[in-house]
Amino acid sequence: MNKYQAYVRIKGQLVNTAVFADSPIHARLIIQYQFGMNSLASTPSIVTRESRGYQMIDEVISAIKAKPPQTPEQARVANLQKQKDAASKALKAERNRQKIKRAQQQISSARANI
Repeated sequence: MNKYQAYVRIKGQLVNTAVFADSPIHARLIIQYQFGMNSLASTPSIVTRESRGYQMIDEVISAIKAKPPQTPEQARVANLQKQKDAASKALKAERNRQKIKRAQQQISSARANI
């Protein structure tokens, strides 16, 4: 079975649809049966890897390789690295919060002097 795509007219709008069939004639018959005799706006064309412009999920999954398990030492180092990153992110956020608080106090004191 091959995947065919065609444009179908539904309530006046063109919709791109796909069917799995053995031949273009079979795809046309399936679409006509599904959507009505006069709904087919284009002839069904086979979908190839080059014409898709994107990868199918099966191709992506097959390309993913599992990572080997980490040794305890590697896991410890990775955990410490994550903790360091989280602490530096929290420090940066706190400094920004304090900076904003000081700026708001300066604005409120400037308004009070006016």
